Amino acid sequence: MSLDRTKRLQRGFTLLELLTVMTILAMLATVGIVGYRRHTKAARESVLKEDLYQINHCLEQYRADKGRYPSSLSELQAKGYLRQIPKDPMTNADDWVTETEAPDPDNPDAESGIFRVRSNSTEIGENGIPYNEWQ
Repeated sequence: MSLDRTKRLQRGFTLLELLTVMTILAMLATVGIVGYRRHTKAARESVLKEDLYQINHCLEQYRADKGRYPSSLSELQAKGYLRQIPKDPMTNADDWVTETEAPDPDNPDAESGIFRVRSNSTEIGENGIPYNEWQ
């Protein structure tokens, strides 16, 4: 082999070519990460909407069956209205905010039950409303 041919075979990429490829890859990765985060947030919001609907619906079913709201969420699970109490997808914990019904003026000694559940997260959703205000 001649010396010219050996130099040509050993020649690699220039620094400029490598930087161009790295820049393109970085831009593609950035676009992918932003899209991934947006879609995972949208998925967690969908799960939150469904969980809130199911829990609040079970609270209403319980009241229709028993004539009162339950005193705790675990009571819903114990009576078979929920298989398990889901975790809040925004906080990833069992820290639902519960709202109790107003005391009955005819029976002030009666125990107040939980009539609504909300998220404990104060982050703002894609719709501009904080998660802890969703119903």
